[in-house]
Amino acid sequence: MTNLQVRAEALTEIAHKTRQAALKLGNLTTETKNQALKAVAEALTAATPEIVAANIADCQAAETAGVAKPLRDRLKLDETKLQGAIAGILDVAKLDDPVGAVQMHRELDAGLILKRITCPLGVLGVVFESRPDAVMQIASLAIKSGNGVILKGGKEAIHSCTALVKAIRQGLATTEVDPEAVQLLTTRGEILELLNLDKYVDLIIPRGSNSFVRFIQENTKIPVLGHADGICHLYADKEADLAKTVAIALDSKTQYPAACNAIETLLIHRDIAAQFLPAIAATLQQAGVELRGDAPTCQILPEIHPATPSDWETEYTDLILSIKVVESLEEAISHINQYGSRHTEAIVTENPDTANLFLAEVDAAGVYHNCSTRFADGFRYGFGAEVGISTQKMPPRGSVGLEGLVTYKYQVVGNGHIVADYSGSNGKSFTHRDLST
Repeated sequence: MTNLQVRAEALTEIAHKTRQAALKLGNLTTETKNQALKAVAEALTAATPEIVAANIADCQAAETAGVAKPLRDRLKLDETKLQGAIAGILDVAKLDDPVGAVQMHRELDAGLILKRITCPLGVLGVVFESRPDAVMQIASLAIKSGNGVILKGGKEAIHSCTALVKAIRQGLATTEVDPEAVQLLTTRGEILELLNLDKYVDLIIPRGSNSFVRFIQENTKIPVLGHADGICHLYADKEADLAKTVAIALDSKTQYPAACNAIETLLIHRDIAAQFLPAIAATLQQAGVELRGDAPTCQILPEIHPATPSDWETEYTDLILSIKVVESLEEAISHINQYGSRHTEAIVTENPDTANLFLAEVDAAGVYHNCSTRFADGFRYGFGAEVGISTQKMPPRGSVGLEGLVTYKYQVVGNGHIVADYSGSNGKSFTHRDLST
């Protein structure tokens, strides 16, 4: 037997254990799952020194290996960030349980009752680059939604992820949740093997660069929840407020430039470009942002670099911003719908009719008016955390929290009912009477 076959069999066994643990987890009470989350939070808190030390080792190794700065930024997990993630776990414990909700309650006929009830998906396979905090976010949401999870972090985060999952499993070991519900894979070769486990894994969630996500999407039969690009725009309308525009542009670009919800392009109406651009440019350049502009922008800001056609379709994930002057709202919307990645788009304007048209016609999972694109986040939406952001049209879309990790099943309960009684010229009729949920 080859090493590849041995690894595949071992991973299949891991997936089988995860699925068995998930079946039990899916039937636990809300209180039991919440107690498990609190135990996980306590275990992570107790292991803080070990986790921080592991992350420092990862960060140092990444810098030595020449890992790109945006990835190193995502990799960092200091004590402050760790405590924030632990607080997020406790927030998940406070959320309503998404499992067991009755979405439909209908009498088909006397004594024949139909229900549609939410239930866990089963087993999640989560593959991510850097961002070890994703381990805590996803594990907590998986536990609350009754799902097992198999995690595969990037090699640059291996020490951090190992320390985190060790603490999580130690916390679960003190509860009714089987620790086998949370697994960690540590080798690169296991990614393709995980993607082939369609008999055990119900959903793949990739988090990373656009090329990374596309690779996942193209190499599995398992449904994939994710987005390949985060090309977000901010449009300053002719009736925009200057102070709001400057503040929103600065936050949307610099608050965390490596994030997928940071803007990559600023669109500005020609009527205000000459007035607004110098103030916006000065603020952004002071924050270290490199600006690239189209010809009209460079006429106003001759010191910046000219933009090329490729800039409009580039996710920089860095302190770089392209700027384009547009003739109208319609041109702004057209540009966004052509080059945007259907992630998050924003408009700054004091005209509510203009804003409503933008919100209605821009094709994106998130459309914002007079606020930063950085609000596109499950924690900020009150989801406790998020497993990722989906830009697909089919739900779940946008920031995906607990509601994206459940499906539903139909339950029909009768008393000897048979379909033959409802067939033919003398067949019985259905009542189809909706009952209280």
